[in-house]
Amino acid sequence: MAKSDYFGLAYIVSVILAIIPITAWVCGWITRFSEGKIVAGLIRLIFGFTIVWILDLILMIVSKHILRILPV
Repeated sequence: MAKSDYFGLAYIVSVILAIIPITAWVCGWITRFSEGKIVAGLIRLIFGFTIVWILDLILMIVSKHILRILPV
């Protein structure tokens, strides 16, 4: 089974997690902080329920990865 963005889970599980706003928010900032992307994690904490959630959902369905922001 192919792996996806949220904790290396299967693609369909990651899509389901991305659809639910609270789980997308929590999984998004946890994965970014664990990857060492502090700025991306903070952006997800602050703006996670707005445009970032919509972008993550669209990108998860289309490209099988959530929004990528380079670490600073």
